[in-house]
Amino acid sequence: MNIYMTSGTPEFMEKLREKHAKENMFIMHGQGNTILLHETEGKSVFQTPRRFEVIGASGELKENGYFALNNINVMDEGRPVFEHHYKTQQNAVDGEPGFLAFRLLRPLDSDTYVILTEWSEARFYDLWKDSKSYERVHEIDRARIGTDRPHIFTSAPYTATYMAKMKDEEA
Repeated sequence: MNIYMTSGTPEFMEKLREKHAKENMFIMHGQGNTILLHETEGKSVFQTPRRFEVIGASGELKENGYFALNNINVMDEGRPVFEHHYKTQQNAVDGEPGFLAFRLLRPLDSDTYVILTEWSEARFYDLWKDSKSYERVHEIDRARIGTDRPHIFTSAPYTATYMAKMKDEEA
């Protein structure tokens, strides 16, 4: 399974999705940008997408929730350790209130992995971030797995959040 992402204006993303109505696509609105996500076994319909292989999955993505995309830059030699850790943690969020889906995305054109989670509402993501479950998922014994060396991560991770509907669409 692959996930492709592209960004643009909300109007253009909607037109692109309508043009490819048979494809499994989701529009996500963030601060200042809109992303169109395409989940497929095949090739991308986008001209210049960010390309990922899905290497861990739980739940079904829906276009009615709150998305958190944790972006983590990992050097080549750190990939096996990083992937092993997050693959073993992928089901830790299952059963959390409001949880809908999880995707662990291996980058095909960069060093930035994406850990995508979808929630029914932002408040459930916020509750999870303050939970022991969240701590366990992100708790890495750095010395044990060798990530205490500075050459595993290329920069600090960051999380981008998106809504399936824009504020003026919600009623």
